[in-house]
Amino acid sequence: MTQTHVLLVRLAGPLQSWGVASRFALRDTHPRPTKSGVVGLCAAALGLDRDEPLGELAAVLFGVRADRPGTPLRDYHTVGGGRYPIRPRDLVTDHRRASAVETAAETLTPTPAPTDPGKGTPAGTVAGKGTNTPAGTGTDTGPVAQSAGPFGHSALDAWYGAPKRIAADPVSGALVSSEVRRHAMITERWYLADAAFLVGLQHPDPAFLEQVAHALEHPKRLLWLGRKSCPPSGELALGVVPGTLEEVFRTKPLLPSEGVGEAPATGDRPWAWTESPHPLTGAAPVSDQPVRFDASGPVHGLRWETRHRVTIDPHATEWDIIP
Repeated sequence: MTQTHVLLVRLAGPLQSWGVASRFALRDTHPRPTKSGVVGLCAAALGLDRDEPLGELAAVLFGVRADRPGTPLRDYHTVGGGRYPIRPRDLVTDHRRASAVETAAETLTPTPAPTDPGKGTPAGTVAGKGTNTPAGTGTDTGPVAQSAGPFGHSALDAWYGAPKRIAADPVSGALVSSEVRRHAMITERWYLADAAFLVGLQHPDPAFLEQVAHALEHPKRLLWLGRKSCPPSGELALGVVPGTLEEVFRTKPLLPSEGVGEAPATGDRPWAWTESPHPLTGAAPVSDQPVRFDASGPVHGLRWETRHRVTIDPHATEWDIIP
């Protein structure tokens, strides 16, 4: 039987988020890291492009031990609220907004402009017409803006956000937004707070695992724990050891806490999930087997995993890592 080895990876930080079925309005998180997320983390560390084959990365057997499962944290998030500056592209791509601006321009009274010294004519006005225009433009200024200011700093009351899903109107042919929102959009983003997981990647080639371990500590791209707002803390790669996922999880102690003077509870029996190469009795299907990470969206396959409690060896050697 071929000797197997396991690369141990520590995933810990203030926040983690491992989405499974996230959409714009609701960004969920799995209660533990997914294989797709961890393989993507390793691919980023190795500097692989999205269209590159994952190769041996996708072939590793994946396991995760929840040393500190963390606390679910909900982020109440709003998008598009408040006054939004009027930009030229917003007027071009949404004729309804442009009409509102024109109406506002007709109803507001122009503000008097300062007199240009020595000429007797207000600065920026066209002599004989009495309209308040910025110098060199010949266009109306104050009416559009509820507050006069530099170009791009004007705002229109009761209009929020920028036009979305812009397309040509089927009747008039004018560019128009199919989604006009005048109020903030409320979204939910879920995280795991103060969680720590011990991940194992099992593979028969220790040299390949050493290469991945080196990349995790010297990444070619930025790394995060599921989302860009969740950077990892401390060391990631904890070494390559011989054995299977089940054996290694039993012989390694719980990860140390990031708090000063806080030691993990040695009597805990954490939950662990280990991948099975075949659909055995008691194994559950999981749809997070990475096939490729296309720019248009990742493609996943099916794998099998078992869930069990881990009894840690009381003589396990303590970690010598930076938490």
